[in-house]
Amino acid sequence: MSGTFYITTPIYYVNGTPHIGHAYTTIAADVAAEWQRTRGAEVFFLTGTDEHGQKVLQAAEARGMTPRAHCDDIVQRWKAMMARLGVRYDRFFRTTDEDHRSVVQAVLSKLHAEGEIYKAEYTGWYSVTAETFLTDKDVEDGHWKETGEKVQQITESNYFFRMANYRDRLVAHIEANPDFIRPQSRRNEVLGFLRKDLGDLCISRPKSRMSWGIELPFDADYVTYVWFDALLNYLTGVGYHPDGNDGYRKFWPASYQLLGKDILTTHSVYWTTMLMAMGLPLPEHLYAHGWWVSADGQKMSKSLGNVIDVDLLCDAFGVDATRYFLLREISFGADGSFTYEGFLSRYNVDLANDLGNLAHRGLSMTHKWLGGVVPPAPEPTEAEAALVELATNTADTFATQLDDLQFNRALEAVMDLVGAGNKYIDSTEPWALNRNGQTARLQTVKRTVLEICHLAAALMLPIMPTKMGELLTKLGSSTEHGTATVRALLQGGKPLNALTEGAALTIGDQLFPRHREMPAAIAALMDVAESAPEPKKTKKKKKNKKSSGPPPLGEPIGIEDFAKISLRTGQVLSAEPHPDADRLLVMKVDIGEAEPRQIVAGIRDRFTPEDVVGRQVVVVANLKPANLRGVESQGMLLAAGGKSVIDLVHVDASPGEVVR
Repeated sequence: MSGTFYITTPIYYVNGTPHIGHAYTTIAADVAAEWQRTRGAEVFFLTGTDEHGQKVLQAAEARGMTPRAHCDDIVQRWKAMMARLGVRYDRFFRTTDEDHRSVVQAVLSKLHAEGEIYKAEYTGWYSVTAETFLTDKDVEDGHWKETGEKVQQITESNYFFRMANYRDRLVAHIEANPDFIRPQSRRNEVLGFLRKDLGDLCISRPKSRMSWGIELPFDADYVTYVWFDALLNYLTGVGYHPDGNDGYRKFWPASYQLLGKDILTTHSVYWTTMLMAMGLPLPEHLYAHGWWVSADGQKMSKSLGNVIDVDLLCDAFGVDATRYFLLREISFGADGSFTYEGFLSRYNVDLANDLGNLAHRGLSMTHKWLGGVVPPAPEPTEAEAALVELATNTADTFATQLDDLQFNRALEAVMDLVGAGNKYIDSTEPWALNRNGQTARLQTVKRTVLEICHLAAALMLPIMPTKMGELLTKLGSSTEHGTATVRALLQGGKPLNALTEGAALTIGDQLFPRHREMPAAIAALMDVAESAPEPKKTKKKKKNKKSSGPPPLGEPIGIEDFAKISLRTGQVLSAEPHPDADRLLVMKVDIGEAEPRQIVAGIRDRFTPEDVVGRQVVVVANLKPANLRGVESQGMLLAAGGKSVIDLVHVDASPGEVVR
């Protein structure tokens, strides 16, 4: 892709602090922007804060501060959130910026002079929280039906924008451009709204009632309604001014404007009709994403006590893993149910087991058997040809889906390629190739695995820039080369052909260390959240006549007996259910030998295959082979527990170390 790409988030209201919804929107915009830079577009990414209005004034008064001092303080929290999440915006916009005040007043003057704004007296219901007027049908017994909030009935003179004049034109535009409002459900929602009578929009507030805003240039007794002010940021941010030059047209109309579904009407109706009145083109796409909700389907809020602490996720799992989860877990546009258990599972399965395991197997085996450098270009067989085809399709699918902001489908395509890479290792058995002296074939296999890792890392750079940059470095490459690889591939280049023969490889630490249990800080938070408000009634246990203490230790043995047992550290490379036994898992375990051991263990009632892949374990290495339901087992894993396994014994050491 060439040309320009302009993407915006909503500017966030500074009456509160950032939460997971804000992080979600901003990360999505950041990834979309970085992807288009990878494609070769000139990109502008705008985000920022909305700092005027009654709620901000009230928040400032509650803190005993001036509105400006309150905004200056809160803005730092938003910037810190974005810095923590690795967000790379081109401008952080504040509606208190001087260039914005100038634009708002110039637009108001122009529209007022053209008769698009008029003054009238209005009596009606008003929501302080939403800073909007409501109709009688929206209110019941003095409360807003939609939210339950108590509303006020006020009579006052105000200025109005002739929004109703543009209803038919807006409907025609939406119907002629099916992808203008996305997803489809939101488009239908807007069309349904527009089928009703569309009134004019009140665009002022009397200073006597609310003084914190941009003054109307034609009446000093009023300030601008916060939404009319805020929406113009998307133009100010790229240099628009009614009295200026056309430089802003380099980026306007915006390619994508991202928003939460709760501000759909303000963007799809207020903003679009404002643009029509100003004689400017509408954005190409308005994309209203869904909410992250709790496990019981409730919207997350501080009052309900179910807000997710994004900083805590970053501390526990890492920034890149947090970015990955938010975009991988749900379709962009749908609501998503967040649970910490779901986060942990996604992290372990996708990042630790699949991607992390593929990278470790590729790097460690090449180090062990091929000198730790990138092997020569492969001599492909049908197996490699199939992977080349899959890699080509993966790159195409990734590009198509990410262009369309379908982040989860793009990531799913890459993880399918990663999964195919792990299966390729299992089927080609590089340990056997090494043992049999088939060096040329071994080089082909390992080069292919490393190339799959390189392509996956290069594609996912916009999503996980730090970790994928680290993986590219381990592969003797760089972020710059990874980006160039993707760009060349999308222009018809050869897949799985990016690494430099002889480049030094680095094993280093695991990219995504497996979490065998919930990180302590999150586990403590979950315990608090799940604790019942009332103490549970418990039944008194009957006293046993005999103590149920630990099982007997058995007869003592001498040191010479223990010395007969050979214990080695190992790593589980693969695992699958036993074909004829519900409790057994069949695993390939690397214990530092020429090829991995096949070990069958009765742990399937405690672990899934995904749970054990990548685990560092302790193996009884000199146990006689045993036939378990038709499958040979060449050792035994040490585990804690009696008849029911609690956990596998873990040692943080490379495969093959002696355990004493």
